[in-house]
Amino acid sequence: MNKTIKLNNGVEMPTVGYGVFQIPEEQTKKVVTEALNDGYRLIDTAAGYLNEKAVGEAINNSSVKRDDIFLTTKLWVQDFDGDNPEKAIDGALKRLDQDYIDLLLIHQHLGDVYNAWRAMEKAVKAGKVRAVGVSNFQSYQVQDLMMHNEIKPAVNQIQINPLNPENDNVKWLQDNDIVPEAWGPMGQAQAGIFTNPILTKIAKDHGKTVGQVMLAWNLQRGVVVIPKSVHANRIKENFDVFDLTLTDDEMKQINGLDQHNSYFDGLLTPDTVKVLGNMKFDYQN
Repeated sequence: MNKTIKLNNGVEMPTVGYGVFQIPEEQTKKVVTEALNDGYRLIDTAAGYLNEKAVGEAINNSSVKRDDIFLTTKLWVQDFDGDNPEKAIDGALKRLDQDYIDLLLIHQHLGDVYNAWRAMEKAVKAGKVRAVGVSNFQSYQVQDLMMHNEIKPAVNQIQINPLNPENDNVKWLQDNDIVPEAWGPMGQAQAGIFTNPILTKIAKDHGKTVGQVMLAWNLQRGVVVIPKSVHANRIKENFDVFDLTLTDDEMKQINGLDQHNSYFDGLLTPDTVKVLGNMKFDYQN
């Protein structure tokens, strides 16, 4: 049974979700269906993933009631100017074939994020969106957004894993009643994380996998996780974490793995920001 966490507007959000980043659209419907059948109730997509349509089809064809599913999508930078955000929200609803989106995020802190945010606020008031948040924001950027807008972000989705625990950002978000959500909760399989001796010993002691230990570690910190896999056994395995409780000493050992090893931070140079800011996706249909 998936546990939930209450957002700052009272909406309940599942703590374990299924992410579809880099999953081809032709494969997405199948794996989202498998995830829903395995018990997942949070599905995370984005306009820039180019698979919203398939996500919507899987949801609409599922035996799971729509009200029991928590659907997240994100606006991309090309839609932040002028009246584009309003059009992009309506476009996402059309591609997803849904009456509402549970959580809508600003995908990157690039371009006119304030114009996009105010359109998102309007969408909340119109009943098109239940909650709004951000992705890949630093805490000072979240603070600035909060100070100049009406609705407070409910979630900040950032890269969080044992090698990059984002301790300061997680604490600040939680102190400000904003839920931290981890993308890449298994570290993108970087830096030998799956063979780390501390993680492998803890996994063996609990009769679980290293991946399950990493997910449980984040969950015990109050961090929502959205692992991704296209393999049926891994999809099922990543959801089988609610019976795993780590000891205080095990949590401390994992916390000690911090290498400030953020794959994403390494991308944030002026040149890559230029690339991201000019990146266009053809998801209009």
